Amino acid sequence: MGIATISPQALEERRKQGKPVDLIDVRTPVEFREVHAEPARLVPLDQLEPRSVMDGRNGSREEPLYLICRSGGRAQKAAETFVAAGFENVVNVEGGTQAWEAAGLPVVRGKKAISLERQVRIAAGTLVAIGTALGAFVTPWFLVIPGFVGAGLVFAGITNTCGMGMMLARMPWNRVGCDTSCAK
Repeated sequence: MGIATISPQALEERRKQGKPVDLIDVRTPVEFREVHAEPARLVPLDQLEPRSVMDGRNGSREEPLYLICRSGGRAQKAAETFVAAGFENVVNVEGGTQAWEAAGLPVVRGKKAISLERQVRIAAGTLVAIGTALGAFVTPWFLVIPGFVGAGLVFAGITNTCGMGMMLARMPWNRVGCDTSCAK
């Protein structure tokens, strides 16, 4: 069974009609702080506990739970986590916050930050450049570093799971305290 999806426009229309919309943003706190869909509350993917979220819902458990991230990938993973835990009434918002914002729907803007995706590119590029330079000028054994980074990027592409991204998400500069938008 596939995960249901909804366009940002259809979800906003549902909200305007007064229908219950429980929208969970599964990005990192820094990403959420930078920009998020107006009705969203934060539950980072790495802290997601489906039973806890479902037990803490304000609306009816029979109503759909909508999930959003940056572009749809992490929300899909979150939806699969809910389904595996026995909660099947979950819906992925197509295109994520990027599509929500592009559609001109209401967003909340906060402090700008370097996106996690950019941080991964910066870190991977730096490791490859340093490893290559050390391999050329010190010892060829340092070429293991760019080889390892390359293998990690291939793995990330195949599995749609980025170990470097998960590690960077835990760094101090990517941590912010939860405000009233956070849900546990």
